[in-house]
Amino acid sequence: MTANPIATRLFVDPALGAGQTVGLDHQQAHYLRSVLRLSTGAELALFNGRDGEWRARIDALGKGWASLAVLDQRREQQPEPDLWLLFAPIKRARLDFMVEKACELGVSRLLPVFTQNTDVSRVNCERLRANCREAAEQCERLSVPEVAEPIRLRALLETWPVERHLLLGAESGEAPPVAEQVAQAREQAGGRAAGAANTAPWAVLVGPEGGFTEAELDALNKLPFVTAAGLGPRVLRADTAAIALIACWQAWLGDGDARPPFRS
Repeated sequence: MTANPIATRLFVDPALGAGQTVGLDHQQAHYLRSVLRLSTGAELALFNGRDGEWRARIDALGKGWASLAVLDQRREQQPEPDLWLLFAPIKRARLDFMVEKACELGVSRLLPVFTQNTDVSRVNCERLRANCREAAEQCERLSVPEVAEPIRLRALLETWPVERHLLLGAESGEAPPVAEQVAQAREQAGGRAAGAANTAPWAVLVGPEGGFTEAELDALNKLPFVTAAGLGPRVLRADTAAIALIACWQAWLGDGDARPPFRS
């Protein structure tokens, strides 16, 4: 396999294999031709979340279309942490930032959750999916997180898969520090091999800018799969809290001790 990075990476839907031809949609072809100003013969990397990463060459490129020849595999598909991010929707700029960083930190699924204090009433999931694809291409991960349709907190908890642990960012009430909680969870899981992704399903939940209501926190803390965690003495914005929780979880339970591809 090639052992050096390629600057341009694209997420595509078709299966990938040596000798195959992949056609790009209008948006991706425009990006290569008019934004990056690439031409026939240029090489790039392709991934689809299933078949690893492949080196490809631009065989033909026109206005709104492109044809790529798949050459050889650079990386095999690797297991990734099964971590969801559940968040109360916030204003657009901060929401875009949070989704981008969650993707970079390895979240596998993003789920907007409406709580009682949520101010934002609509979520553009297609925009969030586009943000995830772009972030995945930039950060060299091999998958793109799923973006689910919004759901209300009560409905979410009523249908929650009990085998999935839920790490709750609790801004009030009794909650041990997040470092203690994830360290304890790691110990209970029997530790982790170096560079290995945690296989147990987890989720991280952060509330809206106004915080969870007392009734919501009380209901959450009574659930056996919920682990409440504190994030220090300062009141964090919702996007900051999400990033902090994900980073702590990845450091102790995810793949935070692995190295970026081709840079070990």
